[in-house]
Amino acid sequence: MIKEKIKKLSPSIDEWLKEAKADRASSQEGMFLVHNGVVRQTPKAKVRHGIDDGSMVTGMIFTYDAAKVDAAIAETYKMDGIFHVRVWLNEGQLELGDDIMYVLIGGDIRPHVVDALQSLVEKIKCECVTEIEQKD
Repeated sequence: MIKEKIKKLSPSIDEWLKEAKADRASSQEGMFLVHNGVVRQTPKAKVRHGIDDGSMVTGMIFTYDAAKVDAAIAETYKMDGIFHVRVWLNEGQLELGDDIMYVLIGGDIRPHVVDALQSLVEKIKCECVTEIEQKD
């Protein structure tokens, strides 16, 4: 059973970028990408697999394994041209429109940063989190 927690306040992406650009590695970075996942009304099964049971999402219980997230971040740093990785994940009872996650990736060139962002978000979604959609 997932222990219900109170959702967190979302981070400031402006602050994250300021911190990233102040880091000593920033002189090697030519691009930053941000991912912001939010709770949507359309169920995952419909969006990803075309399965429509007529239901709509009204909320979500969200939790994650911090050790697995840390390992995924460490793997991302090993990718070519990646110098900055920051992840924030919400927790608890989330409502439509609430932030689920933020991911910031900084790296040398666009292809490296795009690949790293896609890889990390996929790993987090598939291996590190538990999302229980609440439907009407």
